[in-house]
Amino acid sequence: MSWWKNPKRSKFGRFLDKNGVTQTEFAKKSHVSKTTISTLCNEKNYSPSPKVLKRVMDAIKKIDENKRPNDFFNI
Repeated sequence: MSWWKNPKRSKFGRFLDKNGVTQTEFAKKSHVSKTTISTLCNEKNYSPSPKVLKRVMDAIKKIDENKRPNDFFNI
């Protein structure tokens, strides 16, 4: 099964897919490792550290300024 059709993708992963952003591109934009971005995209219950959350949200705001951490993560 292709990654973009993975029904187990997290809300964050589906957001990236919907906006045509690859995990590698997002990792570069957010200054977060590709491994961490992959984990965020594929593990629904993963909660990032505050430092990672800030970097991720700063990069998300460049795509959609109305998004909030609760839109993606259970924190």
